[in-house]
Amino acid sequence: MAASTASRELFTEGVRAVLQTWPVLQIAVDNGFGGVYGQQKADWMVDVIQQYFHDNADLQQYEVEDFLSQLMDQEFDTVVEDGSLPQVSQRLLQLFSLWQQGALEQLRSAVHTLTQSKTPRAKVTAPPTQSDDEESGGETQSMECEESRPSLSTIRPPPQDVEDGWTVVRRKK
Repeated sequence: MAASTASRELFTEGVRAVLQTWPVLQIAVDNGFGGVYGQQKADWMVDVIQQYFHDNADLQQYEVEDFLSQLMDQEFDTVVEDGSLPQVSQRLLQLFSLWQQGALEQLRSAVHTLTQSKTPRAKVTAPPTQSDDEESGGETQSMECEESRPSLSTIRPPPQDVEDGWTVVRRKK
């Protein structure tokens, strides 16, 4: 088993790349589901997840899914129901397997591919409030959107707040 500090850091970068390309986590961070320290929690998750892999031998996909689900629930008050947990877990298991086998070039290539596949998020400017309209002489203004890809709303529905205070992210059918 590969145990050098440099190779372990490479696996950590792989975990970071997987989490940075996970839409559920990015939505949670961007919308403040984790509070004011949401980005710090996401960064902390990288270390926690890589440590989880190193501390537990022969992890199964369902165990990784459960761990990720628990982290999202506890840190971001988010129940993940969009079907992405198996995909993210499988990606993490593949990267860890490469690390265990000492296939560092393949691991480096996989991390590079993941970091290159990050797509920029749409930037949305909020519409003016009623008081803004009155101050500008009643002119109507429209919301301006800058997008580099199709609207997120056409890909995934926005998170929904459920009565009991949980935020649910579901995959569009």
